[in-house]
Amino acid sequence: MKAIERQHLGKVAAIGCIICRMPAEIHHVRSGMGMGQRNTNFNVIPLCHIHHRTGGHGVALHAGKKTFEEKFGTELELLERVKGLIA
Repeated sequence: MKAIERQHLGKVAAIGCIICRMPAEIHHVRSGMGMGQRNTNFNVIPLCHIHHRTGGHGVALHAGKKTFEEKFGTELELLERVKGLIA
């Protein structure tokens, strides 16, 4: 990983969860990607473990993407919010 990618990921993680501002882990945006593909380290959003993977259906992105996006916004909408915060 290049230094510029590490720097960007650090800025994103420093925001905290884009939903609740708790400490975050990095989620690579999947919208527009094919099966088995991972987006670049510049198309990421910060999510706490609850909103990322452990919160259950309607809370965690990986527990039900459609319901998550209806409640909190799409991955691309959240990505735009993140970009605005680090600009």
